[in-house]
Amino acid sequence: MSKWTKWAWAWIAALPFAAQAQVDLAALDRDMVGPRAQVLVLGTVHLRGMPKGFNPASLDGVMDRLAAFKPDIITVEEESGEECDLAARHPARYGPDYCAPTDAAKAATGLDVPAALAEVDKTLKAWPAQPAPAQRRRLAALFLAANDPASAYVQWLQLPKTERRAGDSLDASLVENLRRIATINDENYQLAARLAARLGLQRVYAVDNHTGDRMDVSDIKALVRSIEAAWAAGGTGMGELEKREQLLSQASDLLPLYRYINEPKSLRVLAETNVSAAMRAKSPEGYPQMWVAGWEIRNLRMVANIRETFRERPGARVLSIVGSSHKPWFDAWLGQLQGVDIVDVAAVLK
Repeated sequence: MSKWTKWAWAWIAALPFAAQAQVDLAALDRDMVGPRAQVLVLGTVHLRGMPKGFNPASLDGVMDRLAAFKPDIITVEEESGEECDLAARHPARYGPDYCAPTDAAKAATGLDVPAALAEVDKTLKAWPAQPAPAQRRRLAALFLAANDPASAYVQWLQLPKTERRAGDSLDASLVENLRRIATINDENYQLAARLAARLGLQRVYAVDNHTGDRMDVSDIKALVRSIEAAWAAGGTGMGELEKREQLLSQASDLLPLYRYINEPKSLRVLAETNVSAAMRAKSPEGYPQMWVAGWEIRNLRMVANIRETFRERPGARVLSIVGSSHKPWFDAWLGQLQGVDIVDVAAVLK
């Protein structure tokens, strides 16, 4: 055998090992110049499911600690106006009611969602240090037309109470909408928007995404039954977790609840129930495994949306408020991004 032939065979034999060699992406930013972004992921319960008599003041302890983190950017688990507009243009794929309509805000401002989004960007680029009430009312109306009610509420909260009225494109129907938002138990409003207003931020960022997790199957009811059965069979520890959450949810101070649901043990139970149980489940159609694929697509796109919020702001301090079941994926995937550090939520909430 010639030397060349021996070399060729040795090279071929080494191929499987060479194919397995991977670039260490985590080390690519070791010589980074400038500050690193600090990303804090806060797992939350969905406040719409809170017990009767829920008082937003019970979140004050949580808000105090989040305010001390001093985020520059706050993201929320809600579809963006841009995604809503995309879905509206493809009703056959996403359905006719993917997002709430913006008809009232369009009538008040004369702007559809794309035009409102462009006007929001233009307005914020020229935003003064001390905006007048008329400017805040106008921006609130623009946010509503852009299908971004949480950001509209941020502007509403920063208006003096005497200025929370109609005017400057914010007509009576939109004012009523904002007053209604104030009564809704939703973390996007009662936690994220209130915190943003307290910190003097002008908006929150909607980063949720459902464009990749809608299953293209013939029997959606069978899919749901299959997934629910998988969770019921494999959800070890969920009963104890839910019982503890319910007890803590009734307190006048929800800080202990948020500490509990953000503990690694609690997050592990959610992750194993959501995914491990589904991956183990037997289904002729593979429905539980399809659900996991959609779950991963959703989280990947949400993480990309979060990254986009500070793309032009290296070193930003970012707070992402999301349902606690998403937190393990957010921490893992955001932590792989260049120039990004994940902040320990337990240290913030201590």
